[in-house]
Amino acid sequence: MDLLNTLVDKGLRRELPTREEALAVLATSDDDLLDVVAAAGKVRRKWFGRRVKLNYLVNLKSGLCPEDCSYCSQRLGSTAGILKYTWLKPDEASQAAAAGLAGGAKRVCLVASGRGPTDRDVDRVSETIKAIKDGNEGVEVCACLGLLSDGQAERLREAGADAYNHNLNTSESTYGEITTTHTYADRVDTVNKAHTAGLSACSGLIAGMGESDEDLVDVVYALRELDPDSVPVNFLIPVEGTPLAKEWNLTPQRCLRILAMVRFVCPDVEVRIAGGREVHLRTMQPLALHLANSIFLGDYLTTEGQAGKADLEMIADAGFEVEGAGQATLPEHRVAAAGGGCGSHGSAGCGSHESAGCGSHADGGVCGTAAPAPGTEASAPAGEPRTDLVAVRRRGAGTDLAPNA
Repeated sequence: MDLLNTLVDKGLRRELPTREEALAVLATSDDDLLDVVAAAGKVRRKWFGRRVKLNYLVNLKSGLCPEDCSYCSQRLGSTAGILKYTWLKPDEASQAAAAGLAGGAKRVCLVASGRGPTDRDVDRVSETIKAIKDGNEGVEVCACLGLLSDGQAERLREAGADAYNHNLNTSESTYGEITTTHTYADRVDTVNKAHTAGLSACSGLIAGMGESDEDLVDVVYALRELDPDSVPVNFLIPVEGTPLAKEWNLTPQRCLRILAMVRFVCPDVEVRIAGGREVHLRTMQPLALHLANSIFLGDYLTTEGQAGKADLEMIADAGFEVEGAGQATLPEHRVAAAGGGCGSHGSAGCGSHESAGCGSHADGGVCGTAAPAPGTEASAPAGEPRTDLVAVRRRGAGTDLAPNA
């Protein structure tokens, strides 16, 4: 297929595909799916070999959020029966993180519900970062606390944070349909604050909220322009009690096409399969490892994930290997641009600010289409609801039960 040959060549050169090419990936048929995966897999292997980075979520503060993000079980007005608790103490958070690190995780993601942190909250998280780093040499810590005020990113960096996550989630044109209590521009501003402070920026999207192919391409191109070091791809977990509980727009094939499109647009960036992979990819998860080089281990913020042991077995059975603490995640040109840090956003990287190119968190990880895009064929039929695969987290952080890691 000429399209795939062109996209592979561009990916190996870190060259931005055209929007038409990105849309064409989403419009490919199921008959061509393995060819799409194989092509994007060549780009993935060029920049990341067969390594898979493991990340582990710790939900520092669950529920009771004043924001109205339609996808989130912690939102204002949610009736989802999730765990609700205030800030974990540093030793509690460190103990929760230890389970993921013992399971092979290289990065701990500290997440808290809310619009954004107060200065006291930044102090709390700073103490937690210190507790985790004091007990685990070489661990990466990413904070995900919502919208940042001036100076807060710098304080987190000084406390030892390596990265900051804040997802764009969906396209600018449709953002107001998903959230009304803050704006798309607010999210962009927070990602830029993380960049400016020297933190490795992590920003991604949520697929399956009823968006079009055009919306998906718009948000991925916006991400490339922002140039994060990692792009988490969440697949909506339709949790009962949220406005999007009836949105079951994804099939495993659709998810694979989305991941492939992200890889082609952001060839040398850490692409992470985040929330919802078990719900929507299901038995096709191993194929997704040929597209993404990073996953979350175990449970998510408010929902349960696949058992950590099963994650490790899946990686090994698919012929991949867990990335070690001493291995750099990003390609040399991005690491060098960051001066040896855990991430970089140099001018040569994916989504350099000179090119046209690639935050809070989704319930699934942090953390579909209703209509085909103009000029493209309709996507695969929507997936059947799999409510049996959606389970509210009742273990780990905020409980007395051992975490799943």
